Order: sequence, then structure tokens, then C-alpha cells
Amino acid sequence: MSRVKRGKVTKKRHKRLLKQTKGFWGQRKNVFRRAKETLLRALANAYKSRKLKKRDYRSLFISRISAGCKGQGISYSKFIHGLAQSDIKLNRKMLSQLAIFEPEIFASIVEEAKTKIS
Repeated sequence: MSRVKRGKVTKKRHKRLLKQTKGFWGQRKNVFRRAKETLLRALANAYKSRKLKKRDYRSLFISRISAGCKGQGISYSKFIHGLAQSDIKLNRKMLSQLAIFEPEIFASIVEEAKTKIS
């Protein structure tokens, strides 16, 4: 039986992984075993952080809308309820943008929501 040499495949796999760990500290960038375990953890944290970012931004949008609603004399929860009643389908990102950059349009939306709840 002939001998199979696997050096090329292994080297290619190692180099591909080590290229991803560029910028890491110490052995984490140039020793394959250390680099692999660090990279797996980094990729897992990146995946988790992409999900957390959505949560963080949603809470930011809610606090901006709440601040805009307070200026109009209505609470955030009543405002959202009024939007649902008046069948206005704007997401929180757009509402927060309106509250910051277009306060007069936001005020008209708030008035529409107020009329539906009272």
C-alpha cells in the first residue's frame, strides 16, 4: 500500500485559519491550536453580539419615542396602543427618526393616536 502525504491540505487549512486570526495577541495569532480555540470563541461572540445589537437598538428607539411622547403629553404605552387602534403601521425605528428630525410630523401622529384612545 502506498503512503499518502497530507501536508499540503493541512497547511492550507492552517493558513486559512491563521489568516482569520490576524491581529490577535501572542500565540493566539500564530499557533494553530491556540488560534483555533480563540477564533471559535470570537465567532461565537460575534454571532451573539449581532443579536444583542438588535435588542440594544430597539431599546434606544423606544426611549427616543418615549421622550418625544412626553413632550406631547402622552405616555409611550398609550401612544403605541393608540397607533394600533388607528391602524398606523410604523416601526419603532421610523417613529424615533420622526421624533428627532421631524417633530411636527411626529406631533400629528401623536394627535391621531390620542384621538383613537379617548
